[in-house]
Amino acid sequence: MGALTIEEFLARSHEEPVLDVRAPAEFLQGHLPGAVSIPLFTNDERAVIGTLYVQQGRKNAMKAGLDFIGPRMRSIVESAEQVARDGRVLVHCWRGGMRSANFAQFIGMDGIRSHVLKGGYKTYRQAALESFQQPLQLISITGCTGSGKSEVLRELARQGEQVVDLEQLAHHKGSAFGGLLQPPQPTTEQFQNDLFEQLLTLDPTRRIWVEDESIAIGKIFLPPDFWKQLHASPMVRMEVPKEVRINRLVEEYGPSDRQEFLIIMQKITKKLGGQNFNEASERLARNDMSGVIDILLTY
Repeated sequence: MGALTIEEFLARSHEEPVLDVRAPAEFLQGHLPGAVSIPLFTNDERAVIGTLYVQQGRKNAMKAGLDFIGPRMRSIVESAEQVARDGRVLVHCWRGGMRSANFAQFIGMDGIRSHVLKGGYKTYRQAALESFQQPLQLISITGCTGSGKSEVLRELARQGEQVVDLEQLAHHKGSAFGGLLQPPQPTTEQFQNDLFEQLLTLDPTRRIWVEDESIAIGKIFLPPDFWKQLHASPMVRMEVPKEVRINRLVEEYGPSDRQEFLIIMQKITKKLGGQNFNEASERLARNDMSGVIDILLTY
């Protein structure tokens, strides 16, 4: 078992599996993209150990931890066996302390070689947030809803340009209806981790195309330092006829559940206006999505 700096850990993570031994709740809040969760303790066990550490000290907390781990030691080792690549893995916990060290020792008895991350996930998060302060050659694409900005980004990527699709990472298209037909959004922390890892694959000295966004995309928030760079970057504005926008949005949102669509419309009634809402609702009931979208584009 050896310890790696964050730079060394990230470099090796492309070749070796990353095992996250934190509690399930910690993993759900945010983790390294591609990491496999093999928790040493459940959420409740972690809480008990933390309380014991504060009230009775490190020794009693450690003994309680051994009691928890003992009955499932075999399953923990076998889980690591299934993930290990050529008998090697990378391991981290929250601060690079006892959990990752003990885990590495347990699997080491089974012949699995491992390296742990110095400073743990806390160091990873610090590196991620600091990375957004580094200058990037961003070019943002803006335009009204339905202009086809995402399609342009995909075409730029096909032509070899560097592209970051923030809405794809956020699982949200940015508008009031942006969550329709999308998988659940990640946490803000996970979104930022995913963005950090994608930026690591790009050349910061070359231009990077990105869609113009507000600081919030659905329920997640862009890193403030990245957002400041985005809004200070050169901007390309798309001007697209309303008819084209309507057709594109009908194609995009046409398959959505009508009741779910109506619920979202109800949330923007005040901004849409009662008369517009009533007319849009009537058109929705008649399955006239073109008419609905036409009214909504006013909002």
